[in-house]
Amino acid sequence: MALLLFIFSLLAPLSQTQPRAAQQLTGAWEANMTDGTLGLWIMEDDHFSITYYKRDAPEFINTEGGKWSLTPDGKITLHWEFNTKDQSQVGQQQVLAHKLESNTLIAAGKSWKRIDDGTPGALKGAWLITGRERDGEMGTMTPGARKTMKILSGTRFQWIAYNSETGEFFGTGGGAYTTKGGKYTEQIHFFSRDNARVGASLEFDYELRDGMWHHSGQSSKGEPLYEIWSTRQSLGI
Repeated sequence: MALLLFIFSLLAPLSQTQPRAAQQLTGAWEANMTDGTLGLWIMEDDHFSITYYKRDAPEFINTEGGKWSLTPDGKITLHWEFNTKDQSQVGQQQVLAHKLESNTLIAAGKSWKRIDDGTPGALKGAWLITGRERDGEMGTMTPGARKTMKILSGTRFQWIAYNSETGEFFGTGGGAYTTKGGKYTEQIHFFSRDNARVGASLEFDYELRDGMWHHSGQSSKGEPLYEIWSTRQSLGI
């Protein structure tokens, strides 16, 4: 028994190294390019999104994302579920070496500055829509290849509609958010369908009930909405 305890004491620190390293990467990161392009990289749970856009003269450029993990030697593995720049990447993966120095992440040939570490927002994580009210009745939605995902760090959010099998992309939007007093407020920084929406602020009611996010208010078109979102971890997707 003493020998087993000794072996476990040696192995435990090794088994904890990767979770700690992944936790250091969790949150939102921003890259600034010389031409005014901004990069937003959100890493939460086992999922990520990277988006490039401009805010001064609003322009959505491209977005990509999916699942991420760390290799045993600490490299970042990206597995694409969507990629508007190169649809052929969907279903493929790439291993990236990276360097983390304080609040700067060097990866993918860019320098990313930390925006947050997954706090303080109450909705951090990767979510899929699983319910939507129509004509006063809540309809259940079962995510398949066609997904609508929201991924949130502590202060940044992005929604993406896509097909993870065909690579089809249907739209995205994102920016900053806050959760306070039961209100979820979005500040739009990019919107693929209409650059004129950039700068808009949208406020919704939110409630976490049995681990699900109940989201209600008015859509960007001013129409009433009530949606239910479930974490990808709880769905096993």
